Amino acid sequence: MMSGIVKLRIINLTGAIFFAAYGLVKGVYPVAFVNGFICIVDIYYLYDIFKVKEYFRILEMDRDSDYLTYFLEFHANEIKKYIPSFHYTPNQDNTVFFILRNSIPAGLIFSRRRSDNSLFIELDFVIPGYRDLMIGKYVYKNIFNKTGASKLFSYSGNPKHEKYLRKMGFEKTDLDGIPVYCLNSDHQC
Repeated sequence: MMSGIVKLRIINLTGAIFFAAYGLVKGVYPVAFVNGFICIVDIYYLYDIFKVKEYFRILEMDRDSDYLTYFLEFHANEIKKYIPSFHYTPNQDNTVFFILRNSIPAGLIFSRRRSDNSLFIELDFVIPGYRDLMIGKYVYKNIFNKTGASKLFSYSGNPKHEKYLRKMGFEKTDLDGIPVYCLNSDHQC
């Protein structure tokens, strides 16, 4: 049920440690052996995850790209869970970025440029296997440079997305009488 592999590995490792200890204390050596093996496997994969250098890139995409349309259709149900109000209606004010992680399209930023040189992020979506906050930290650190925007605005979508926005440094504010979240390159909204 977990969407992040790191969390899954840590929880699995914790459970395996307790079951291995239980097996040793009670003398149930097959339980201890199997869970000890699971501990080794989890430690190996966690080490592998943390030692690998991740390569990120923001790639601007054409608003009318067939791949963009396919990506949005393929992930439509997952997108609706987090941003139920999102509807794909491209226009000339839209900027679309695919977020590549090790050259794999792992996420998508769909934004609309505002007249005050800010961006309103209509969709910030990462596919489930890549939801570990590394992408968000990279994107929001680099999107100001890539776009020249002064501020970023976003709706919260739902409580999980609101929590994510707060972790990324967004602050709740008001935009044209509507409650939104704001991130500024100098942290002033």
